[in-house]
Amino acid sequence: MTQNSYSLAELVIAACAEVWRDDGEVMATGIGPLPRIGAGLAKLSFAPAIQTTDGEVYYTSEPVGPGKRTAEPEFEGIANYDRVFSALWSGRRHALVGPVQIDRFGQANISVIGDHKKPKAAMLGARGFPGNSISHPNSFFFANHNKRAFVEGEVDFVCMAGYNPARYRNGGPPQGLDLRRIITNLCVMDFGGPDHQIRVISLHPGVTFEEVQDNTGFPLAKVVGDIPVTPAPTPEQLELIAKIDPNNVRATVFKDNPAGDRRAA
Repeated sequence: MTQNSYSLAELVIAACAEVWRDDGEVMATGIGPLPRIGAGLAKLSFAPAIQTTDGEVYYTSEPVGPGKRTAEPEFEGIANYDRVFSALWSGRRHALVGPVQIDRFGQANISVIGDHKKPKAAMLGARGFPGNSISHPNSFFFANHNKRAFVEGEVDFVCMAGYNPARYRNGGPPQGLDLRRIITNLCVMDFGGPDHQIRVISLHPGVTFEEVQDNTGFPLAKVVGDIPVTPAPTPEQLELIAKIDPNNVRATVFKDNPAGDRRAA
């Protein structure tokens, strides 16, 4: 890459960071390397009030990237269960999570693939997804945008509440449900279409809406007019990304993904 170029991973990190813009003082949880670096980028640039952790049990004054630590972080306080769940249940958290499946309603799955009684694959179980989904804002990251992830019909096992009226007695979602953005290797989406339909709001360089739709198991909405290109990370952001991720873990995320070969000047 030249000095003015960036990788798909760095483009995605910058897009991930944007989910926390204007959030104020909330706990920012990025699940996986790129969302985690994205939370750190947000904190060091436009969202200094967000709270980040070392990924274990402490809040830190500066973000801690994935992989081997090159320096001991400055701890701001302990992030034990009591403090974390007090923030979570009160809505003062915004998580960027990485489920295995999502459907047109925003219902997400991290539990099983196939029938729950006899699954093809068993994974984490629902864990905290049910309560998290109605307690605080959530966004999503998918490293590989395809129909196995963006499924037709419902996900194989609903772990996270979504905007499916058939799932609720009164036809309306719970009061605390707040699904915001979806970042993938192809585009950025939100739930701003009619009746919370998933909508494409930007396309990564070289990607078309038709390509995104062909890799999605349900119809997508799109913004009015020409869909903008996902904003490139600035030179300042690239410097911060390198600071947060000195181990260059970001370079491994799209290693086996053909779309990860995209480069943009």
